[in-house]
Amino acid sequence: MSKHGGVNHVLVDFPTEVLLRLLGPFATHTTVVRHRPEPLAGATRTVGTDRLDDALDGADLVVLALALTPATTGIIDARRLDLLSPGTWLVNVARGAHVVTDDLVDALTRGTIGGAGLDVTDPEPLPDGHPLWDLPNCIITPHVGNTPEMGVPLLAAHITENVRRFVSGEPLVGLVDVGAGY
Repeated sequence: MSKHGGVNHVLVDFPTEVLLRLLGPFATHTTVVRHRPEPLAGATRTVGTDRLDDALDGADLVVLALALTPATTGIIDARRLDLLSPGTWLVNVARGAHVVTDDLVDALTRGTIGGAGLDVTDPEPLPDGHPLWDLPNCIITPHVGNTPEMGVPLLAAHITENVRRFVSGEPLVGLVDVGAGY
């Protein structure tokens, strides 16, 4: 339990709609950290990236799911890991380079955070004998979001929708923001 009552989650620049709906029944206090901090349905609060340190303080769970850019490389380092409490878990489903691996190994070994769930690592693949493989408070899963049988129909539906929108003169979905780097 967090100092705010309930479980306190921090989602860093995550396309949060689905996860927020899944967390809804659990009465979590969820802070979303985004480049553009507009309020999101289901989030307790949404803050800009300039308030990331404040959001990490008191978090029980931190989920990283953001684009890898020069500004987000190493966003979770020793200083930010030290902001977390001994019971906090860090989950990274984005890119391994968001987390400074040596700093994470140190925090997990010393018990300054509760644990880590890693769908991605840096380096990737994680070599045999790397300390993360042997830490009891670290879970490593393969970074496989969809099988081809699942992914191809989803991608086809997305393309079909954008072609329909283009022909109708509607805004397209899932556009790349070259200026932001993703």
